[in-house]
Amino acid sequence: MTLPDLSRSRRILALALPIMAAMASQSLMNLVDAAMVGSLGGQALAGVGLGGYAAFMSISVVIGLGAGVQAMVARRKGEGDASQYAVPLNAGLVLGFALALPISLLFLAVSDPGMALLAPDAGTARVAADYLDMRLLSVWAVAMNFGYRGYWNGINRPGVYMRTLVMTHVANVALSYGLIFGHFGLPELGAAGAGLGTSLALYLGSLMYLLQTWAGGGRAHGFLREWPAAATFRHILRVSVPNGVQQFFFAAGLTLLFWVIGRVGTQEVAVAHILITLVLFLILPAIGLGLAAASLVGQALGRGDTDDAYRWGWDVTRVAMALLFVLALPMWLVPDLILGLFLKQPELVELGRVPLMITGLAICLDGVAIVLTQALLGAGAARSVMIVTLAVQWFFFLPLAYIIGPVLGYGLLGIWLAQAVQRLITSVLLCGLWTRRGWTAIEL
Repeated sequence: MTLPDLSRSRRILALALPIMAAMASQSLMNLVDAAMVGSLGGQALAGVGLGGYAAFMSISVVIGLGAGVQAMVARRKGEGDASQYAVPLNAGLVLGFALALPISLLFLAVSDPGMALLAPDAGTARVAADYLDMRLLSVWAVAMNFGYRGYWNGINRPGVYMRTLVMTHVANVALSYGLIFGHFGLPELGAAGAGLGTSLALYLGSLMYLLQTWAGGGRAHGFLREWPAAATFRHILRVSVPNGVQQFFFAAGLTLLFWVIGRVGTQEVAVAHILITLVLFLILPAIGLGLAAASLVGQALGRGDTDDAYRWGWDVTRVAMALLFVLALPMWLVPDLILGLFLKQPELVELGRVPLMITGLAICLDGVAIVLTQALLGAGAARSVMIVTLAVQWFFFLPLAYIIGPVLGYGLLGIWLAQAVQRLITSVLLCGLWTRRGWTAIEL
């Protein structure tokens, strides 16, 4: 595999490394939460896993705002009009506020019956519903934080994002630990305490972003000084709505996948939660690189250089594949050691060993899909990405997982093999979208 030339590699890494470090801290905190909740037992771990993916569904629409803000900020950066850099952020904050309350109330209304439907047993359902209720308090904070992230990444200052996210998750560890076990004078809430700790930490992150944006040059870029034009709202929604729909159905697909695995057994749900958490940790470098690609592509399009934008997509993809290959090696070489950090029962480690090794083989394909997804979002091609990813997930993988797992009896191993094939198909289709270059004509 040929890597980009040295100057382009340096530019990629200068943008991506702070984002990667921040996202690694995010996933590391998820792993720490899993380890803390895991000490409460397999049922608590399964409940937090199910509730966590339901919480992801609740924030998926507002997560899409970050992609829309970043795409527009990067275009303005490429055009060189500094007074307009933060105007898309203003629009993102307004839209986030408008969406957060109805989303929170809707999911709160369906929390108990929804978890009862999806969980393999009543105890797991109760844990999942309690955890989800606590996470629903933070939908507005998530909307704000992703908008700020899009702004800072779009103007090539990802260090602000890294610094804020690291401090947010340090607070999350302390708050979640105290609320799970009743330390530091806090109430003992068990698994639900992890959800409340996360919500409180996210609002702390929102406050930090506000202060840094206000004092760090955001006012000169139009932060909270200029009401966005109607066209700005339209352009953000053009990217954010398809991306939000994609995120929602991706999260819904994960939740449905847990329901499918729950038909196999509660132990399989607990193991799957750890496997997916590990995967989300290992692919974060690719997501960081993808966010860098979104900025580089958007800025190149803002300059009118479509050839450079096209080249950035492939350059970042090659870096991501090389990095993920190195990160996946422990999953092939020492799977028991990795699983043993989170699963204390030998039978659970045995259950997860081969699926983890399969994930290691398939994870490089995730790098292709993730980077090209973000690059296409940076170009504004959110609808095309949505169609590809959701079609493969919902019309291929999920039906196949149900047939292979509960119906034919191949269990967790069969489901994980089907997931590897899903990643291959998604990567091939996204490569086709990038190669055809239809995204070069999109205006933002």
